[in-house]
Amino acid sequence: MRLFVFGHGYSAGRYVETLGDGTMVTGVTCRSAERAASLRAGGLPALRFDGSPGDDDAAIEAALRETTHLLVSIGPNADGDPVLNRWRETLLQATPALAWIGYLSTVGVYGDHGGAWVDEQTPPRPVSRRSVERVAAEAAWQELADARGVPLATLRLSGIYGPGRNAVVNLREGTARRLVKPGQVFNRIHVDDIAGALRLLAGGRTGGVFNVTDDEPAPPQDVVAYAADLIGVAPPPEIDFASAELTPMARSFYGENKRVRNMKLKSLCYEFIFPTFREGIAAVKSDEPRKKAPSQS
Repeated sequence: MRLFVFGHGYSAGRYVETLGDGTMVTGVTCRSAERAASLRAGGLPALRFDGSPGDDDAAIEAALRETTHLLVSIGPNADGDPVLNRWRETLLQATPALAWIGYLSTVGVYGDHGGAWVDEQTPPRPVSRRSVERVAAEAAWQELADARGVPLATLRLSGIYGPGRNAVVNLREGTARRLVKPGQVFNRIHVDDIAGALRLLAGGRTGGVFNVTDDEPAPPQDVVAYAADLIGVAPPPEIDFASAELTPMARSFYGENKRVRNMKLKSLCYEFIFPTFREGIAAVKSDEPRKKAPSQS
């Protein structure tokens, strides 16, 4: 396996960390020259890509020519998918070894279902602008994969947490809130299970749409209360969602209410490391206030 990653952030970075000696990383991208230099100092072949032409383009193209497995972890915007906008022709014409593509998407594409269950057969019904853009990007990547005749695995991720990014850290930083909206639930996914799902799908060159999500959608205030009890601190007071001061983006998350099934991934014999938030939060019980985490997923 020769892997290239567009968007070496929290999720993709964890996947790369867990790869064994049988994988050669041909390149990873990030948005800033400073972060690229830091990653290179740690031994990764990091290149700068922010969606526009840049000094590392020749090196990116050379790496793509040798790549067998491509992972895309950069979100779309109003102009479309940045990777496809810049590298579509290269991926169509100049990547002879390409055998598998992975695309990190979001369960937000399903939209609001009033708390009902959804699975991969549920038609996307996006509500927010960013989810509409994700649906378009999923379709664009599928079109490219079909044109190349390679499998595309689209991983629809729930709310991501893990080391440095979780309710325990939020409590210790004093930023945790217990917003209560009756009937509201969210699924979550530990970053190690994203990495595990990617290892399974990439290793088998498996294509399809997969919900990568835990077994237990739960009210967000319950997760904060569980984390507080686990580390022996008082939970923050409950705040009525209707009267809470929230950014438009934060409020939009609560406009989508659904329970997401993961049986398709389990049908491939994937066993979740952290099947619910309880196991996941327990694993980060000793987490301290975070250093700045990479912004790319």
